[in-house]
Amino acid sequence: MLNWFSRNARDLPWRQTRDPYAIWISEIMLQQTQVKTVLPYWERWMKNLPAIKSLARAKPETVLKLWEGLGYYTRARNLQKAAKTIEENHGGIFPENFDEVLALPGIGPYTAGAICSIAFDQPTPILDGNVMRVLTRIYGIEGDPREPKTNRTLWNLSEALVKIAARRQETLMASCSALNQSLMELGALVCTPRQPKCPECPVQKHCVALREGKVQLLPEIAERAPATKRHFVAFVVERKGRFLVRQRPEAIVNALLWEFPNLERNDSTSFSENEFFRIAKDALPICSIKHSITRYRMTLDAFRATLRPRKKFGPGKWLSIPELRELPFASAHRQILDHLARRIPPPRLQSSN
Repeated sequence: MLNWFSRNARDLPWRQTRDPYAIWISEIMLQQTQVKTVLPYWERWMKNLPAIKSLARAKPETVLKLWEGLGYYTRARNLQKAAKTIEENHGGIFPENFDEVLALPGIGPYTAGAICSIAFDQPTPILDGNVMRVLTRIYGIEGDPREPKTNRTLWNLSEALVKIAARRQETLMASCSALNQSLMELGALVCTPRQPKCPECPVQKHCVALREGKVQLLPEIAERAPATKRHFVAFVVERKGRFLVRQRPEAIVNALLWEFPNLERNDSTSFSENEFFRIAKDALPICSIKHSITRYRMTLDAFRATLRPRKKFGPGKWLSIPELRELPFASAHRQILDHLARRIPPPRLQSSN
């Protein structure tokens, strides 16, 4: 595994450092997100917020703007909460103790183990989706890996492997950091969910699933519940070159992000019965966006509209397109803004003559 990793590991920027802050940011960004998507986000984040202190003291809007488009925005808010905790309780220095790392907001056992092993070379186990798949296949472990009994078996295996690496560190033959990263990398590049590259696997001779013809059957992950469809209508309202937007409240999905006024449409309710159409007129379709959040598959239809005289549509701000560009938007509403910006030319500069 280690020999294979030394020859095949991807050249990723967070692998060029042992800075726990940089590694922590990468691990949080990589949760449910592909490496190719994370790369530009990580680089921009580290340029703007290069240290714990800068993250702890940043404006929440700045943090969300840097995260804009990655989704699961609770991750970004927890990063800032954790940075403030490190400033207050650890003197601004990232803790090395596993339990102290685990106690930080937004950090679970996998992330704590990854940070402690990669940054500090400690014998802490890891178990993300890639490692789970690799261990399940190599050891031929049946049962849903998310069920408590099977999950504990996999954690125990991960712990046993990293402890072996720790013991061999004394002879310079291994490291906890390299061992854990090799497990993750093998799952990402070779032992993939579909069409795994078994002939290229460095541990194929030890793989129970390959020997027993069960590679495609493991891991035995239970089918997810069918996705729920939801339909929303957003309204792009203009007044003197400015557009009405509002900020989502705290403690809900996409909290504190900005969006155009919108309402969920019940399929049994016609547009004419919708609240907005009692206070707006001349609503014309401009685009339709499909997106997903967790188990929901959503359609967002956007309309250009004008308010009827002396009518208001809840709280919000009237902002120009350049001002809107500075705000962190929910992903689907960012697409509406991009669509809008392409259709509206920038203001002409006044001639100095």
